[in-house]
Amino acid sequence: MKRCIFILAFSVLMANDALQAQNNLKSLEISGYVSSMQTTMFTHIDSAWMTENLIHQRLNLKWYATPDLIMAVEVRNRFIFGEFVKNIPGYDRLINREQGWWDLSGYILSGNSFLLHSTIDRGWIEYTRGNWQIRAGRQRINWGVNYAWNPNDIFNTYSFFDFDYPEKPGSDALRMQYYTGVSSLLEAAVKVNARKQITVAGKWGFNNWNYDFQLIGGLLNDEDVVAGAGWSGNIASAGFRGEVTYLHPVEHFADTTGILIASVGADHTFPNTLYLQAEILYNGSEIPIGGFEQYYYMPLSIKTLSFTDWSFLLGATCQVTPLFQAGAHMMFFPSIDGWFAGPTLNYSLADNLQFSFATQHFAGHFNTPVPGGVQKEKKQLTLAYLRFKYSF
Repeated sequence: MKRCIFILAFSVLMANDALQAQNNLKSLEISGYVSSMQTTMFTHIDSAWMTENLIHQRLNLKWYATPDLIMAVEVRNRFIFGEFVKNIPGYDRLINREQGWWDLSGYILSGNSFLLHSTIDRGWIEYTRGNWQIRAGRQRINWGVNYAWNPNDIFNTYSFFDFDYPEKPGSDALRMQYYTGVSSLLEAAVKVNARKQITVAGKWGFNNWNYDFQLIGGLLNDEDVVAGAGWSGNIASAGFRGEVTYLHPVEHFADTTGILIASVGADHTFPNTLYLQAEILYNGSEIPIGGFEQYYYMPLSIKTLSFTDWSFLLGATCQVTPLFQAGAHMMFFPSIDGWFAGPTLNYSLADNLQFSFATQHFAGHFNTPVPGGVQKEKKQLTLAYLRFKYSF
């Protein structure tokens, strides 16, 4: 409780002091947003609907202390109220799921139908000298190159469906980069999670044949040896990229088999601003689940990028007018005869004010326990979002 009050007070006071000092202190960078989002969830249009209201406030502070030294702190506060809090078992634990080594999140207030949660999801210091760059603290280490599924992203796996968290999760880590050329680098990072498990890995990035390549290797959560590769380039005027990662358990190394996870994607932007994309994921660590709700709220790692062995994505986005953007994504899950549809609409009401409407519909067949065994049962889930977001 005291820790959370400190986090909230820190974010409010720093926002006030920083905004007052910004005109006179060019080395201080302040940004953030405040949003209000209404969410509705139901299984069928004529079934009972559940609603949630979220007021989401974020403050980002970055201080350029010297030409070589940068410090940053980013605070996330969420006030959630409605039927999700009241009716979904363990919902408070889902919101307060701390993944980092430092426990920097918790509830300031909570009740039967509301939660006020605060967290510091970024807090790092970075030193740059010559070809070296070293960053320590809570940060995002993004090794993925694809859009929806990133098998190379072993430090910070994120959910494609969590569109209201564009910053994505961070890690409590030490990261070192050495630039060996204009388009090549060596990188090493070590992370400790909330369970005191260590992830340590290295990456070699280089450019050849007008493609960016990367090779990675290391240890994931003290459990699996990791080896992987990724690429990003173009075929004609279309982007072409991919990632592949192989995991092999450390325990009983000689007696066990490994897991292969790979994704390939392509995209193209037409002169009329129409953007098309396609992506395929193969996940050798397919996880059995009983419904979409279970996957939607489960902790993510590269092993749980999907709940089927094969997944396919098609997407389209168009800037209809300078102020209005429309898009849609479709996913297909053949092994469960399932699919996902996610249309989105974004309209700029002012320079810093955006209105968004989005829906996410899931449908598929899952194994359901019955007396004497299991049977396939069709299940579906729909979520609809209405959001106003002010950025500064």
